[in-house]
Amino acid sequence: MKKFHIRDEQKGLIFIALIFAIVITLCVIFTVTLKTNVVEDYVKDNTVLRTLFVVEDEDSSVLFSSVLIYVPASNKAAIVNLPGYTGAIYQSLGRTDKLEAVYSELGITSYKQEVEKLLGIKIPYYAIMTLQNFIKISDYLGGMRVFISEPIDCWSEEGERWLLPSGAINLDGDKISTYLRYRLEDETESDVQERYQNAMAAFLSGLSDRKFIIFSKKNFKIYEGCIETNVDSEEEETLFKLIADVDAESIIKQTITGSVRSFDGQTLLMPDYNGEYIKEAVKQTTNLLTSSDGTLSSRVYVLEIQNGTTTQGLARDTANLFQKASYDVLSPVNADRNDYDETVIIDHIGNPEVAKIVGDFIHCTNIKDENELEEVEGASSEASVDFTIILGRDFNGRYVIPGRRVSN
Repeated sequence: MKKFHIRDEQKGLIFIALIFAIVITLCVIFTVTLKTNVVEDYVKDNTVLRTLFVVEDEDSSVLFSSVLIYVPASNKAAIVNLPGYTGAIYQSLGRTDKLEAVYSELGITSYKQEVEKLLGIKIPYYAIMTLQNFIKISDYLGGMRVFISEPIDCWSEEGERWLLPSGAINLDGDKISTYLRYRLEDETESDVQERYQNAMAAFLSGLSDRKFIIFSKKNFKIYEGCIETNVDSEEEETLFKLIADVDAESIIKQTITGSVRSFDGQTLLMPDYNGEYIKEAVKQTTNLLTSSDGTLSSRVYVLEIQNGTTTQGLARDTANLFQKASYDVLSPVNADRNDYDETVIIDHIGNPEVAKIVGDFIHCTNIKDENELEEVEGASSEASVDFTIILGRDFNGRYVIPGRRVSN
């Protein structure tokens, strides 16, 4: 029987092959060992977790979208609704158009970048759901709970009858679709946007209520298949596990506000103060969420706005600004006199941290504790309020300008 001999050069090739196999094996081991979870790393280094949610309509356009601003340490959150008809000069498009046009023409990456510019924040993550998948998730969650003030009974243009009862109701997939798509003759676009925001809040609440079922070993794969994100499977699960811990009962709701104008045959929502207002409002809300006092964002603060000048409507317009920033504002009133030179904020609850946040919104640093009320003649208020704001001549309708004096 002839023996098989391995020649020296063959031995050398086998040895080299073994070395390559060992190197490759070690590289794989090191890669797996050293692989990090980008979401976990992000949360370690950042207090606030921001995620852009987009729900696509049947034609792949944006039905509605929101930005979730979430603080995992306190489980407090805010959602900022993004009306699709928000108008601006979008750099990615090179023209003035609707925000939703960015998504339709350029996709999620450009859309996220424009939203970041619009709100003045960085948004590391996004999650996209088609309407059909949003409907599926509603069924998986056992429905989404929303409040409907009056029963809905109307017909679509295609002859479909839309029926919804009133009250706090749990909407399954078909019903949540109706909730998002019905239109009444007398409702405004802001009414529609409010429904979109309520649906987003209901989605987050559903995640929170069902998290122990969603994140069992096999179930999350079902949800994962309905959501497209910019992270891998493991990181997506980490992201949604964090979000599912949200305190759903205290979510702050914000939206972009402004004036409706016609431009090139389109109806556009042009943001207040050339877009600076929503940036300030988002910053204000973020400050509340991240405040060292964990109770700051657990309730809505009540303000009283007094006009200490002769400028008509100043208190009313300022009250609207604070209401849009999620404060509860009593009916505006005139101060005890109309010759206040300086705007002043009176802290009735002894919380200088919140008082400063309120002041930052209008750039007012003249803050006094209630114990100093005798120094401010018109600062007393019979109503139960947290803060009283007396507007002076240094207030230009949006900000306090130190040293500003206007003849009244």
